[in-house]
This record gives sequence, C-alpha cells and structure tokens, in this order.
Amino acid sequence: MNREILRLALPSILSNISVPLLSTVDTALMGRLSEVHIGAVGVGSMIFNFIYWNFGFLRMGTTGITAQAFGKQDDEAITNTLARAMIVSLLVSSLILALQIPFAKASFFLMNVGPEQRELVNEYFFIRIWAAPATLGLIAFMGWFFGMQNAIYPLMLTIVINVANIVLSYLFVWHLGMDVAGVAWGTVLAQYIGLLLAFFLFRKKYGVFLKHFSRQAVLKLEELSRFLAINRDIFIRTLCLTFAFGFFYSRSSAAGEIILAVNVILMQYLNWMSFAVDGFAFASESLVGKYSGAKNEFATRKAIRFSFAWGMFMAALFSLFYWSFGEQLLAVFTNQQAVMQAALPFLFWMIILPVLGTPSYIWDGVFIGLTASKAMRNSMMLALAVFLLSFFLLNKPMGNDGLWLALVIFLIARGGFQWVLFLRKGLTLK
Repeated sequence: MNREILRLALPSILSNISVPLLSTVDTALMGRLSEVHIGAVGVGSMIFNFIYWNFGFLRMGTTGITAQAFGKQDDEAITNTLARAMIVSLLVSSLILALQIPFAKASFFLMNVGPEQRELVNEYFFIRIWAAPATLGLIAFMGWFFGMQNAIYPLMLTIVINVANIVLSYLFVWHLGMDVAGVAWGTVLAQYIGLLLAFFLFRKKYGVFLKHFSRQAVLKLEELSRFLAINRDIFIRTLCLTFAFGFFYSRSSAAGEIILAVNVILMQYLNWMSFAVDGFAFASESLVGKYSGAKNEFATRKAIRFSFAWGMFMAALFSLFYWSFGEQLLAVFTNQQAVMQAALPFLFWMIILPVLGTPSYIWDGVFIGLTASKAMRNSMMLALAVFLLSFFLLNKPMGNDGLWLALVIFLIARGGFQWVLFLRKGLTLK
C-alpha cells in the first residue's frame, strides 16, 4: 500500500508544487515593481481561482467515477466518463467567454478592487479569460488520468505548462515591458500548449479506448444524470470553498495595500503546503476509488489510513520548515521592506496551518474516491458558516490576526465535519 500511495503521490506532489511555483514567480515578478502590482496580480489570480476552482468538479468527479470504473474493469464506462467531462468543459468554457463582462464586474465588486488597482486587474482579467477552454479541458484530462491510476501524465502536463508559463511571463514582463499583461498572456499561451500535449498523450497511450466510445452511451440518461449529480454537489462544495478564500482576499483588500500584499504573499506559503499535501489526497482519490469500485473494503480502509499517515508527515515537515525559514522566505516574494516588516507578526499562522489544516485535504480525497459528493457538499457548507461566524467575532478585536484565525478554524471545521460523517456512515457515504 505504501508503494501504491507513493507511486501516485510523489508525481502528484512534484506536479502540484509547480503550481504554487508559478504564482510564486508571478508574485516575485510583480514584487520588483510595486505593492500595487503585487496586489493586482494576486487579486486577478484569485478571481480566476474562484472561477476555475468552482469547476474543479470536472477533475474531482471525473477522478472518482473513472477510478471506480477502473476497479470494475469497465472499459466502456472509463471511455464515456472522459467524453462526458470534455463535453461539459466545452459548454462551461463557452458560457464563461460569453459572460466575461458580467463575470468581471461581479468579480471586481466582490473582491473589493480599489481604484488604484482596477486598471491593472481589468487588463489582467480580459486577457487571461481566453484561457478558459484550454484550462477546463486540462482539468477534465487531469481527473481522468488520475482515475486511471496514472500520476505521471498530470506531472508531465503540469511541468510543461508551468515551465512554459514562467518562461513566457519572464520574457513578456522583463524583455517586452508588458507588466501585468505579460503575466496574463504567459498563462493563456501555456494553457493551450498543455491542452495540445494532453491530447497527444491520450492518443499515444489510451487511443485503444476510443473503440468503446458510444454517443448513445455518453448521453444515456441514467449515467449522465449520475455524472451531473455528483458534479453538481462538488460544484456547490467548491463554490463554498472559493467563496471562503475570495472573502479572505476581499477583507485583505479592504484592510489596505500593505495588508493585502502581506496576505497575498503569506497565502503562497499556504499554497505550497496545500499543493504538496494534496499529492496524498490525490493518491487517496485514485486508490479509494479503485478499491471501492472493486468492492475490496479491507484495501479501501487501508488506503485511507495510510494516506492520512503520509499526509500528516508531510504537514509536519512544512510546519518545521516555516518555523525555521519563514522569515527568510519573505525575500523570495518581495524586496519591499514595508511589506516584509508588516508580514513578520503573521508568520506564526504559517507554522500551525499545515498540521491543523491537512486532515481536511486528505478527507477530500477519500470522499472523492467514494464519490460521496453529498457528504462533501454538506460538510463544506457547515464549515463555511463556521468561518464567517468566526470572522465576524474575531476580526474587530484581532484585526488581520482574526482573519487568519478564522481561516484556521475553517480548515479545522472542514476536516472535523468530514470525520464525523465518515464515523457515522463509513464506506457507504454518498
């Protein structure tokens, strides 16, 4: 079981770490310009995280359903799950492009974008929006590859995309003087490079599955309804999650340019941890889905236990690292002394966040593998209510510390509610 987990988790960790590396590079590029540029790219990126994370069901739902079909050795279900995911990704991306102006207005309002940042955020948004078809298509492919117990292809895709993004962003910003627009165009072009590679990899290794494709089966009402129902619940769950982080950025923005820049930078610490721990969450998605699909209860429970053990080990390493080198890491993100000094009092939260927040990430993987979408949805809705209540109780007396404490409570509540639901229902969770 350890070998199976590490075979899936290690490529996922390498893949996931390259994602915050990209936002780290973007933040570092803007950090050499001004705090306004840092905040603009941070807010702009969060807007797209808010949009794309809400459609993360294309990965999570596809992984769980595909992994269970893989465990059952049902080649037709495997093939048609990918087809359904790609159809949904095309429809959703078309809707995003058609509604980009209302999306922008609503996002700027909800994120509390100030007048000094509006022009830069506006420029970033209306360039990066054109990556939507490629981004959602890649999300669907990633989920399907994970469901097929293949963590190498997502690693290859993520590395190629992020290397291309970093190189293009650096070229556009520092050699062509494009500033925020350069970062946005780097992301757009890299996403389409990644989508072309995903099609090539699928055709090379899994082309044989195309013989199982059936338009009638893809649109079969019973299976399509199950696919959409699972993804609907995950969509609601993810909407709550992205609202929580969007609310965090909005309150940071309302606190002023310095606090916004501080929280954008410290959120990179959380991103590094979460994407690393998610490697074990992704492994649990694949393995729990495979073994539950094969009706092997012993192996399913063993996969859950071992995934938690590895995830908490990784969290402890991050806590130790941030305790030892958290202050030195600030210089990676900015050379603005005012921002660095303002960040020092809040480094404590970076030390405790990994250990307290990791159980929620691993439980997510377990629930996805079990396709327990309703339980995921309900636990996240309860956790969001706890987060908002905590913020309104703590923010006034504690300021930015209250905002970070509310976020810690949110992560604890997520994991706690999921644990209680699993204790009650076990592997029969839905």
